Amino acid sequence: MVSSEHTVSDSSVLTGWYKSSYSGGNQGECLEVARGHAGVPVRDSKAGAGPALILSADGWASFVAAVKEGRIGDV
Repeated sequence: MVSSEHTVSDSSVLTGWYKSSYSGGNQGECLEVARGHAGVPVRDSKAGAGPALILSADGWASFVAAVKEGRIGDV
């Protein structure tokens, strides 16, 4: 199901998905991450069978740090 080196076209084929305990409310802006894979799969929580982006561990850590430091603005 891998459509390229960095994506999976149907993320439902992957296991270990979880949503952050910080996610909540009805804003619909939640990401899910899957544990137990070589890369770090990330998907939109509303699209369980949609695509997933596969990040390197370093890429994921950089993204999380940017969010925590407020370097990711409103999109």
